[in-house]
Amino acid sequence: MRTQGTRLDAGPSQQAVFDKRPEAVAHARDFTRSFLGGLHPAVDPQDAVSVELAVSELVTNVVRHARGTSCSLRLEAQPDGIAVVVGDADPRPPRERAPDLAGGTGGFGWPMVQHMAKAVTVTGGPTGKTIRAVLPR
Repeated sequence: MRTQGTRLDAGPSQQAVFDKRPEAVAHARDFTRSFLGGLHPAVDPQDAVSVELAVSELVTNVVRHARGTSCSLRLEAQPDGIAVVVGDADPRPPRERAPDLAGGTGGFGWPMVQHMAKAVTVTGGPTGKTIRAVLPR
């Protein structure tokens, strides 16, 4: 994992790149907790849980479904929200599928992120895609 931190006019931002492996999800959650813990004013505890859940779901989707060997995670503090930006090398957009209630293969994460976020955008190109979800702060 490589991290880089910068200060922007809108607030702090941090970025990390993870190898596309199952443990990336836990590393992304740890990275998110550390980022949120350093913000002032502090993020509402319930909102922090939502941001962490969105990160977990989006990185899990990369690990399970995306092509490529890595994913990027950028977190941006805004006055009224936290932007979660996840990028990967797969140009295919996310797609909803029927949740698997018996087999444990998912189907819940993408709709959950869309429901929790104030705004979600997917930007794609020939070399990959970026998903940006802005959650309340």
